[in-house]
Amino acid sequence: MGVRGLQGFVGSTCPHICTVVNFKELAEHHRSKHPGCTPTIVVDAMCCLRYWYTPESWICGGQWREYFSALRDFVKTFTAVGIRLIFFFDGTVEQDKRDEWVKRRLKNNREISRIFHYIKSHKEQPGRNMFFIPSGLAIFTRFALKSLGQETLCSLQEADYEVASYGLQNNCLGILGEDTDYLIYDTCPYFSISELCLDSLDTVMLCREKLCESLDISLADLPLLACLLGNDIIPEGMFESFRYKCLSSYTSVKENFDKKGNIILAVADHISKVLRLHQGEKKLEEMLPLGPNKALFYKGVASYLLPGQKSPWFFQKPKGLVTLDKEVGSMSSAPESKQEVPMCTDPESKQGVPLCTDPDSKQGIPMCTDPESKQGVPMWTDPESKQGVPVWTDPESKQGVPVCTDPESKQGVPVSTDPDSKQAVPMCIDPGSKEGFFLCTHPESKQGVPMCTHPEFKQGDPVCTHPESTQGDPVCTYPESKQGVPMYAYSEYRQGVPMCTYSESKQGVPMCTHTEFKQKSPLGADPEFKLEAPICTNPGIKQEDLVNMEPEMKQQVTMVSDPEILKIARAHHVQAESYLVYNIMSSGEIECSNTLEDALDQALPSQAFVYRPVRQRVYSLLLGGGEGGTPNLKLLWLNQDAGIQARRLDALLGCFDLSSSREELQAVENPFKALCCLLTYLFVQVDTLCLEDLHAFIAQALCLQGKPTVQLVDLQLDYIDARAVQLGSLLVRGLTTLVLVNSACGFPWRMSDFMPWNVFDGKLFHQKYLQSEKGCTVEALVEQNEIDSMSLTIGEDTPLPGGPTDAHQLEEDRPARR
Repeated sequence: MGVRGLQGFVGSTCPHICTVVNFKELAEHHRSKHPGCTPTIVVDAMCCLRYWYTPESWICGGQWREYFSALRDFVKTFTAVGIRLIFFFDGTVEQDKRDEWVKRRLKNNREISRIFHYIKSHKEQPGRNMFFIPSGLAIFTRFALKSLGQETLCSLQEADYEVASYGLQNNCLGILGEDTDYLIYDTCPYFSISELCLDSLDTVMLCREKLCESLDISLADLPLLACLLGNDIIPEGMFESFRYKCLSSYTSVKENFDKKGNIILAVADHISKVLRLHQGEKKLEEMLPLGPNKALFYKGVASYLLPGQKSPWFFQKPKGLVTLDKEVGSMSSAPESKQEVPMCTDPESKQGVPLCTDPDSKQGIPMCTDPESKQGVPMWTDPESKQGVPVWTDPESKQGVPVCTDPESKQGVPVSTDPDSKQAVPMCIDPGSKEGFFLCTHPESKQGVPMCTHPEFKQGDPVCTHPESTQGDPVCTYPESKQGVPMYAYSEYRQGVPMCTYSESKQGVPMCTHTEFKQKSPLGADPEFKLEAPICTNPGIKQEDLVNMEPEMKQQVTMVSDPEILKIARAHHVQAESYLVYNIMSSGEIECSNTLEDALDQALPSQAFVYRPVRQRVYSLLLGGGEGGTPNLKLLWLNQDAGIQARRLDALLGCFDLSSSREELQAVENPFKALCCLLTYLFVQVDTLCLEDLHAFIAQALCLQGKPTVQLVDLQLDYIDARAVQLGSLLVRGLTTLVLVNSACGFPWRMSDFMPWNVFDGKLFHQKYLQSEKGCTVEALVEQNEIDSMSLTIGEDTPLPGGPTDAHQLEEDRPARR
């Protein structure tokens, strides 16, 4: 996380940049300096999860009551000294950081394997050195903080950028986190969460100004340094040879410093003594071995620039804009013809531009020189960009048509201006109709392919002409095969979806692309394919060089076109009131972090597979547009009629395929209603679960209600069972799935009903699991609690809504305890 090697460098080589400070004193100073302004700390919550999770037990699924108490104490401590806290959570994984995210998940998988090996060998929880945060901790922390009255936000991009931006723009006291990227951003002070002593409110402030002083560079150089060292965007190996080259020429190598420390010093020295000599005169690619990674490197540097900030390392190209309302300022001799040519002066570049005289209007028209023929070519000025474009004269109409030069053939191609994007688009002229068609360039053949403009969303799509119908169909080019695939435009979504053409009927069928396997399959195909989401990513949309593109110019292509629905989903996302809904609707992608699961236990399937049918139904609900029997989102989200809550509940139960169990679930009291829904789904979905597992799940939920937190803290376990560890994680992941479904369906249930501190405790479940395995009676498991409070009986009469009517039948249907 952050800049490679910088954390260790600060601790070992530059410890003087770390200063012990006291938050109470800083807050008092802030109030005296800014009267009427509440001292505010922006908290990068994802960096703080390990610090906040103080319970000793972490292996059994989470000690949620203890964790909630720790969060409450944290908030109270800062509130007591008048400090306002604002918490930011990661709301998405940016594509540029996807590879790094995957590497961390794979690394976590290896750590989890070692954890289960230890459990099986020692029958106990590993030490804190193998600590792994309980599943769902980040998700439920959002809701815990909101229930504590804290302002909690979920980012629309990488959280560290939004944290740094908020801190800068709102004159905050500082940022609390554990990420060296905050040493690179030019924002408010950065404080370490790992060094925080909650009792005294002392911590360490890391000063970026002192870091720059030690490295003999400026604040504006820090983003360049970070990218040369490697970060979440720039792989560490990309500039490895460059760094060693800097080290070999570095004359001040410190023998008492480690190798990484000397590398950082050497790269900083190269920036200050070599690169700075040509700053603003040469482009970075002329000074650094960027090669094919130029765009990625520029993007990495730009990722540290907060709103309103610029980098002196970005070479500013002079803008040569030509307009027609110029006065002829001088005459110039063309080198080939030796004739004098009228010139006008471009007010932007101050350079002379040749003019030719239009024989009809008698007005001067700017010219450009064709590099091949060396002849002057008339230019047309784009009214939006004010840039000059060569003109081709139509022999039929005698009218000038703007052209662009094909880089392969060196020939001019007529262009037309797209009325929406205002950009010039190549055209071909149909000899029959004399009408122009937009062209796009095929990535392999480099030839122009006709495009059609969809009347709904007005975007140009490549077309292929069906041999039977002779009509052009839009196509989408897949990055794997490089082949064009016909597109079908959904009028509801106003988006193009790839089509596959069946050889018998030659009719196109909409396709969906699985984001994980990149397989293409017709929508509505065999459900065994279990494709997650009906999406197509347009590979033709390429990101421009960030050097010349402002962040606000980025156009987001969303899966849902209804702006009202998307706005509501976005608001719920930003306010941390929902989970994954906006991610699905905006990008068609969701992420799930690692779970404590035993990869060697083939009897229990992974939680990702267990809950995939639920996710698939959620995708259909959110992206189906109310078609195919799915409820309309406007009805579920906006309608306030008396009966709409019942419709929302029907949608939720439908996602779990439990519509037939509605009446039984309605009879169950809160907060057990949602838990019963989840358990019913689990025991239908996973046939290796047995009756003893059910007893343990329900008994711990019943007993949890009457136990104070201190009693849960003191609970001791005889030993740790690997299967029980995975079952605890499986249930918690089910609770996060309930949050997703409840959010998508318009919140038919209260979120508090499936917050884990109300229905689950890891150690308590583990205790009940071990007791159930030993054959303890139902009465002993529930500790004489009234079972009827859940309106169900364990071991007698009706066990679960929607299940068999005889508990003995259920026991026969389930495998015996191994």
